[in-house]
Amino acid sequence: MLRDEFEAVGDRDPEDLLAAYEAVLTDVIERQGVETVAAETEVDEATLSALVEGASPDVTLEGAASILATDPDRPDADFLVADARDVLLMGMSSAVLDVEAIQSGIDSQLEAKEIQQKVEGRYPMTIAEYALLHTYIESKK
Repeated sequence: MLRDEFEAVGDRDPEDLLAAYEAVLTDVIERQGVETVAAETEVDEATLSALVEGASPDVTLEGAASILATDPDRPDADFLVADARDVLLMGMSSAVLDVEAIQSGIDSQLEAKEIQQKVEGRYPMTIAEYALLHTYIESKK
């Protein structure tokens, strides 16, 4: 999701990486303001407030990208989403992994078909799912 912002992704567990993602989102929300971010994104105020309060609500990759894109120093949301998916696809290619291998490696927390659809953007992916896939793929490179 955030290229080059997190070191040693493959050495982290998904929960740790998710917490790091949420910390970056919280920072943006706090700097831009909950009301501003809610007005500029499709993420509701309750979800934004929950993030700021330290909860871990379900946020899609697209929602997270739209939050990040409210920061004028970051690229737009479409670029961020495409870049995040590219990270997964390129990682799969580098590690020579297919969706069945990933399914097996993440103990079938997601089915192979689901993984394929989520990585390709045909089905929504939460940032928790992204963290799960990202850490596994990077650990195999």
